Amino acid sequence: MGDVVIIGGGVTGIQAALDLAGHGIMVHLIEREPSIGGHMAQLDKTFPTNDCSMCILSPKMLDVSRNPNIRIHTCSEVIGIEGEKGHFRVTIRKNPRYIDEELCNGCGDCIRICPVEVYNRFDAGIGIRKAIYKPHPQVVPDIVIKDPEHCIECGLCYDICGREAVQKEDRASESVIEAASIIIASGYEVFEAAKKDQFGYLRYPDVITSLEFERMMNASGPTSGSVRRLSDGKIPRHVVFIQCVGSRDVPLGRPYCSGVCCMYAIKNAMLIREKYPDTEVTILYMDIRAYGKGYEEYFERAKSLGVRFLRGMPAEIIEGGGEMILRIENTETGKMEEIRPELVVLSVGIGPARDSAEVAARCGIPVETTGFFTSLDDKINCVATIRPGIYIAGTSVSPKDIPDCVAQGQAAAMRAFLDAVKDC
Repeated sequence: MGDVVIIGGGVTGIQAALDLAGHGIMVHLIEREPSIGGHMAQLDKTFPTNDCSMCILSPKMLDVSRNPNIRIHTCSEVIGIEGEKGHFRVTIRKNPRYIDEELCNGCGDCIRICPVEVYNRFDAGIGIRKAIYKPHPQVVPDIVIKDPEHCIECGLCYDICGREAVQKEDRASESVIEAASIIIASGYEVFEAAKKDQFGYLRYPDVITSLEFERMMNASGPTSGSVRRLSDGKIPRHVVFIQCVGSRDVPLGRPYCSGVCCMYAIKNAMLIREKYPDTEVTILYMDIRAYGKGYEEYFERAKSLGVRFLRGMPAEIIEGGGEMILRIENTETGKMEEIRPELVVLSVGIGPARDSAEVAARCGIPVETTGFFTSLDDKINCVATIRPGIYIAGTSVSPKDIPDCVAQGQAAAMRAFLDAVKDC
């Protein structure tokens, strides 16, 4: 049977890899980051059950690492694809990690001794990491990575590593994988909130994005699960969520609904009310889209917990007298309202991964005007593309929640399985 290459190690790619490996197919899981897991690893809870995100994802990540039919390629990118269905040649570039992956056991001694502290991208701007680090405690593979840009070459990590796994020099390398089929599950990027200048993101310290809020709420995050104002470290007495930031915005070229923003805002609002009963929570929205199984009931549960839903969007956030002021027309009553929140969370939309166009060009498949990959036929088979043997799944196709990503990953896996079996 032929091998299958999966581009993207988020929950979609992980599920597809596990399904294929369970059928005896050799899978190559390509992930550009130091660990698999994708955006789901950043989340605190999942809707509509409020289950722990990593409690669902981490066992799958470990299953991938232990499966003999799955080879994980982290810090890696696909730089070339040639051939046709059943006989693809996929060129992989592995970027330097500055760590001997065979020797490193992930003990973390080098992390503890490193004196350099820098911005941690995994914590979305509100956490720090060392120059040699793991993005989070549950990384797979359990290996550190050294950041040469910020490393000051003090030599402490070399001295403390008894296995001599830390390397002073490392170079990118290339390899070629022969595969019967390819699955693209390259995921998404969140909207850059600073593009909506009227909301003062990066200008007002207490205006944050929903992803930053997720890391704040996460028990393993930079604030150990405590919600705090970044300006003074106090618990906010009033939190406001502003919906559709970077979604349903035609002038910005993002006319689509991001699908998950209403539900994750409801989830986070409920978590605030449960953890801080004295904190007032308001969600400012255009429309609430609670379309999935149990989602409408989840919406009603939020209202019963005291979350206020105000139908109206503010034109801007004004600063006055040390406070943030939002003036909104309540479109249900026709009256103007003024709100003075202590923390504003921008519910940013999701869009295609930053390199989607380049990946599509290498694969010979088109992208839509929004940047998402184009399916062959959305009505009949939403995972196939115009190029036989190449399939797409998850949020690389369109915005969707975790259950839909998993289902589409499974669908793509079965199509790839048929190609691999025919290659026998």
